[in-house]
Amino acid sequence: MTTQVVRLGIIGLGIIGSEMLGIAVDHPDFEVTLVADPARPGPAGIPDTPDARQIVDHPDIDAVYIASPPSTHAGYAVAAMRAGKAVFCEKPLSVDPDQGAEMVAVAADLGAVNALNFVLSDRAAAVEVGRALRTGEVGTVLGVDVRFLFPEWPRAIQREAGWVAGREQGGFLREVASHYLFLTDRLLGPLTPLHTRTTYGSGAEVAASGLLATAGGVPVRVSGQVAAGPESYGWTLYGSRTSYRITEWGRLWKGDGSGWVEVSLNGPRGDERTRLTEFARAVRGRPSTLADFAAGLRVQRVIEGFHR
Repeated sequence: MTTQVVRLGIIGLGIIGSEMLGIAVDHPDFEVTLVADPARPGPAGIPDTPDARQIVDHPDIDAVYIASPPSTHAGYAVAAMRAGKAVFCEKPLSVDPDQGAEMVAVAADLGAVNALNFVLSDRAAAVEVGRALRTGEVGTVLGVDVRFLFPEWPRAIQREAGWVAGREQGGFLREVASHYLFLTDRLLGPLTPLHTRTTYGSGAEVAASGLLATAGGVPVRVSGQVAAGPESYGWTLYGSRTSYRITEWGRLWKGDGSGWVEVSLNGPRGDERTRLTEFARAVRGRPSTLADFAAGLRVQRVIEGFHR
């Protein structure tokens, strides 16, 4: 494929799938050919079906975006790749490590375009931290802290997706922590769990803590809790010269002995539209900033290690 419009099929019309659909229909790089969800019809003017296999098998679809529940990712992705289609999948890659490994193996065997939608792959704050690491502004990396607090789980925006509340497919580790562990993996290399502890309520986890390490021995501490208090997200990289902190999914702070100062970021923030543009680049054989399935599998193995 060169520069022609990418004919896209979308599987799953929940919150994220519907958001991506709304972006794709107005995106110059894409033509939405067919959407599929067993419980929701597509919007007026867009062909839809309750059967996702019709997208996988469709001869006039070049690429598939998968936003269905995690347990279905592997089946749809593998079938789509074997049908010659590029695949852009929501995280987590899968909830079964063997299925995740199959997705990676099939993509490698077929040379299929594959990508996973981690929001920090092109978020401006994350890109700036990467630049600071490359230029030596951080100094020696001394550690990483990843912290979350949720007053309720699932969050209000995800209550309609019943699987998000359950231990089998949901929880804040898969839904939230995975984004930040991906960022840590991208910047510092693969992670190894040293100690993890998870507490469960009636459904998914209500508390989780872990100590991980990079191949170079940098400690990575993870802490998440469902408890009274304001919802908060934080990722902090501690350096010998300068430390960096990302809050609220995209605000960046720079710290030293004098305190924390917010960093002004120029250019696009990084969002679903920019990542869809990156997917089009990948489909056309160009370099992309998106995570691939192999990165998703490394993160999946770490996350699922909390659930043992």
